[in-house]
Amino acid sequence: MITATSSITTGTSSTAPAGSTATSDANASQDRFLKLLVAQLNNQDPMNPMDNAQMTSQMAQINTVTGIQQVNETLKSMAQQFTSLQVLQGASMVGHGVLVESNTLTRSGGVASGAVDLAGNAEAVKVEILSPGGQLLDTLNLGALDAGRHSFDWDASSYQGTGEPSFRVTATLGGQPIANTALARDTVTSVGSDNGALSLQLQGRGAVAYSSVKAIL
Repeated sequence: MITATSSITTGTSSTAPAGSTATSDANASQDRFLKLLVAQLNNQDPMNPMDNAQMTSQMAQINTVTGIQQVNETLKSMAQQFTSLQVLQGASMVGHGVLVESNTLTRSGGVASGAVDLAGNAEAVKVEILSPGGQLLDTLNLGALDAGRHSFDWDASSYQGTGEPSFRVTATLGGQPIANTALARDTVTSVGSDNGALSLQLQGRGAVAYSSVKAIL
């Protein structure tokens, strides 16, 4: 069996290409199969020898296994290339605003922005701005709003607290609560990949998966 070797010289390393390793593994599998086949032929019962159909069937099986190995290696390579392409395309998002499902605000230029997704029409929508400790800082009355997404801005220039504030949305119709989803606006500072999936590093929070982004602004 041929195995890949690595060398380290002044902080750099080189390894055998993935395709070379895959080829070596396939060749090793074929070599083992041929040795087993020859041993089987040498030790078969002379009165009941293996017929051509059995031999053909076994050779077809090893060819199938080898083909599957090669397909798997090709798919792995394609997945790696797709991830790299995702990161390259995602780089165009750096500096752009995004909406993510969160009630934690991020201040930028003295303003904190967010949005709310309403499941239905509401006759009264209220956004309460809270300190990290839960103290009420301000209240924004957005009035009557239709179902859908609506944004808001909060003047955070006078906020002197440590940590980012959060917000709480209350929406009602006829005294009954309307289901809603809190969204926070943040800015993309860099992009990367995590387990083959595109991830975004945001200004005011940790990295989030691209699938968590509800809108690109």
